[in-house]
Amino acid sequence: MIQMQRILVPIDFSEFGEHSIRYGCEFAKKFSAELHLLNVVEDIYPIVPEPGTASPITGEYLVGLKESSERAIENLPEAEWQSDLKIVRSVVSGTPFLEIIRYARKEDIDMIVIGTHGRSGLIHALMGSVAEKVVRKAPCPVLTVRPEGHDFVMP
Repeated sequence: MIQMQRILVPIDFSEFGEHSIRYGCEFAKKFSAELHLLNVVEDIYPIVPEPGTASPITGEYLVGLKESSERAIENLPEAEWQSDLKIVRSVVSGTPFLEIIRYARKEDIDMIVIGTHGRSGLIHALMGSVAEKVVRKAPCPVLTVRPEGHDFVMP
């Protein structure tokens, strides 16, 4: 029998993340598992500044982002999904897919539930996919959750 004691839901505070939180909550309830919510604050600026200009990202800015994320994660999941759940909330900084993998290993996570943005083609090629990288490198099973409207419905 499959036993799940710890379920990780990486969140980015997007609508896609909300949908994956709901799935994570349902699995955590079903297996009486701890629900781990993780937000990764990227510690690099995704756009290279023009030569001769300073990067807008400073240490203070990153600290502010992390503090803002810590406040926001305290409000997740919505109250109706929280009943009877043990929730562990964490905010770290770094490269999202690497930090998700590190966290999963460190906390001995049994399953990761991650939302997908549904990008494809050129945008996907240029930006990459955190979910895809997590699926490839994770030390445990990964459930990818598509945007709302693509829910599983019993036939």
